[in-house]
Amino acid sequence: MKMWTRALSMSVVLAAAVAGSAGAQTQTPSSTPPMAGKAEGAVMRVRGTVSAVDKENKTITLKGPRGRTITFDVQDPTKLETVKVGDPVVGTYVEAVAVQLKPAGSATPSATVTEAQAGSKPGDNPAGAVRREITVTGKIVKIDTKAQRVTLEGPKGGQETIKVKDPKNLEGVKVGDLVEIKYMQALAVALDKPKTEK
Repeated sequence: MKMWTRALSMSVVLAAAVAGSAGAQTQTPSSTPPMAGKAEGAVMRVRGTVSAVDKENKTITLKGPRGRTITFDVQDPTKLETVKVGDPVVGTYVEAVAVQLKPAGSATPSATVTEAQAGSKPGDNPAGAVRREITVTGKIVKIDTKAQRVTLEGPKGGQETIKVKDPKNLEGVKVGDLVEIKYMQALAVALDKPKTEK
């Protein structure tokens, strides 16, 4: 399997640099089977508290264990009736990246961003989730086997050079081949107390 990212955070930098701007572009479908790929991810659970409830603007602000805050829009404002400042919350953060090599001509350089959000069902404890996925396909324009570096060009012509972890990953890779990077972040937050009975 071929993995060229140094770390999950590097994938975000790479995706942004290669994309130039994440405007939606289409990929060319192909019957050519994709080459080897690899994925990795991490999950982190964090506990915090509600630090502000703004019913007028339909937002809730959460405070983490290190004092950092994040404010969310609330889709169902009736959920704010059951939440108060100081209520405990639990958040689960997921970050993942997948890297896939594709043969030359099987796709075109492109960049897309998709976002989604969801809330809890009526009657359930307040909860919500947000998800963001960035997909960037870049063309290999230079391979330096001695330095173990590959230069990718994105859809807007921007280039990024990355170091390959394992030189064996360069075997059989050619200039013109494509690299598809999918980076996903998701955060789910829920009130961490028993549901109140009516």
